Amino acid sequence: MVLEETGAVPGAALAVAALADHLRLGTAFQGDALQAGLLESQLRAALAVIEGRTAKALLARGFRLGLTCWRGAGAQALPVAPVAAVEEVALVDAAGGRVVLEPARFRLERDAHRPRLVAVSGALPVIPAGGRVEVSFTAGFGAAWADVPADLRQAVLLLAAQYYETRHDAGDGVAGLPHAVQALIERWRTVRILGGGMAG
Repeated sequence: MVLEETGAVPGAALAVAALADHLRLGTAFQGDALQAGLLESQLRAALAVIEGRTAKALLARGFRLGLTCWRGAGAQALPVAPVAAVEEVALVDAAGGRVVLEPARFRLERDAHRPRLVAVSGALPVIPAGGRVEVSFTAGFGAAWADVPADLRQAVLLLAAQYYETRHDAGDGVAGLPHAVQALIERWRTVRILGGGMAG
C-alpha cells in the first residue's frame, strides 16, 4: 500500500493567529513574517503528528492510494478519514497502461473512522498482474480550520505550542505526546485498529 498526498494544506488554512494568541505573543507577532513562518512550520509539524496518530485528515486535501491487491473482494477500507469523495479509480498494468473505471461501478461508504470503497455490484475489478489500482480521493473535515472538531484543533495548538517553546532545546525534541494532547485525541483513535484495511 502506498498513500500519497496530491494536494497541500494552504498556509491560510492554518491557525497561525490562534497559535500566536495561545503563546501570548501579542502585538509583537503582527507583521513579523519570520515569526509567522516559524509558527506555521510548528503547526504543520503538529498537524502531521496528530493526523498520523489518529488516521484522520484534519484539513481537506487530495490523496492517492496505490494497491497491488484488494483487502476484500467487494470492498476496500480507505486508510484516512473522513473521506468526502472518491474522484477516480484507475487500473494500471505492468507496462504503465492506465484505465479509468466508470464511477457507476463503485461507491463511497462514508464513515467517520472507517470509510470504504464498495463495489456497486459483485466484486471490485481484478487488478492486473504486476500492476496496481490507484484510488484518488479527497479527505478531511473541511477546508477551513473552523471545520476541524474542537478537540482536534486544541490538540494541534497544544502540540505546536510545545514544539515552539522547545525549539531551542538540545536533542530530538519531545519524546512523546503530552498527556493533555493524548487525552484530546483519544476518542479519535479508539477505532483505528479496526480501520487497517480489512473490508469486512
